[in-house]
Amino acid sequence: MTKTSNPKFRRTLIIGPGLIGSSLARAFRAEELSDQIIGYDANPKVGARAEAINVIDQAYDTIKQAIVGCDLVVIAAPIGAYNEICNEINNFAEADTLIIDVGSVKGAVTEIAQSLRDDIYFVPCHPISGTEQSGPDAGFAELFRNRWCILTPLARDDDAYKKAVGQAEELWRTIGADVEIMDAAHHDVALAVTSHLPHLIAFILVGAADDIETVAQSEVIKYSAGGFRDFTRIAASDPIMWRDVFLHNRDAVLETLGRFSEELALMQRAIRWGDGEALEAAFSRGRALRREIVAAGQETPRPNFGRDPDAGQDPENTPGKS
Repeated sequence: MTKTSNPKFRRTLIIGPGLIGSSLARAFRAEELSDQIIGYDANPKVGARAEAINVIDQAYDTIKQAIVGCDLVVIAAPIGAYNEICNEINNFAEADTLIIDVGSVKGAVTEIAQSLRDDIYFVPCHPISGTEQSGPDAGFAELFRNRWCILTPLARDDDAYKKAVGQAEELWRTIGADVEIMDAAHHDVALAVTSHLPHLIAFILVGAADDIETVAQSEVIKYSAGGFRDFTRIAASDPIMWRDVFLHNRDAVLETLGRFSEELALMQRAIRWGDGEALEAAFSRGRALRREIVAAGQETPRPNFGRDPDAGQDPENTPGKS
């Protein structure tokens, strides 16, 4: 990847210095993107922890206090908090401030961003990277390296906003991400398929297995195979974040869930009637897709689902945030 010139910021505010927010702070420090990095979190303990481990320079109790003098604001909070956060930004942000976010739903974010002043520039972003861990301690600077970040700019054609979009794109490229720009509605449909539905299935499967486990006297846990372990890793993701994802991308998720239900019904029929040809065709299609993902560099071909059993989970290929 060709590295671009650094988009330098004077003072960056990270709203929500958890996994993604703290990883951005670390990446910004590594690339010297901001002279100062400060933080705010609705849970004061999170901000205090981020400050204690030097992820941020200082934690503040309110956005009003924290945003003074900032030329970059990163929203790394659950989607359900965006209305309140954007109200605070609208009231207290200085002119020409660049706002980016990391939420995995973009249609709802685009609507909320319409209420912001014209002299501040919100460029919705979605870095497709993460782990099932959370909190400031879980972050690492390399999280975004060779991962995709999707930008869904607002419908503004003024030169100042176009410049802000370019600045946001340059920021992500500087910390190692590949960038793509697309329409917010298209993003939400695509992510419903590739991220939101798989997480929903994982939550459902693990919940059902937990019910079974009470009957099977811990055998579900004791005999967990690789596939089930991967589902539990996905299901360990932040429940508040995923609650808000499904509430704010419901149409795309429900459409995708309907298609999944149709496929599931076909599999039920094939199993019931012993239709081995239909089963093999479905499984072959899944295997081919897996190989395409590996070939595209989105996963490693190493055995054990890309995990080194001696070193633990490969952080670049852990699901949980997308």
